[in-house]
Amino acid sequence: MLQRFITFFEKRSFGVCTYLGERLNISISKIRLFFIYSSFLAVGFPLIFYICAALVLDIRHFIKRKRAGVWDL
Repeated sequence: MLQRFITFFEKRSFGVCTYLGERLNISISKIRLFFIYSSFLAVGFPLIFYICAALVLDIRHFIKRKRAGVWDL
């Protein structure tokens, strides 16, 4: 069960840390460590932020892919 959970997130990770790392020009590993340590200190609030950011990025990616051009009907 745990192995299926790990492979699911390896294949379909949301890319929130990667997106934040590229936008803020910070190492991705430092952002991941920040989420891990802050989730212990803030009792899961960063996980809620991570899930919300993943949903926003997923919707944003879908909208950008859907609207390819004005003349594409």
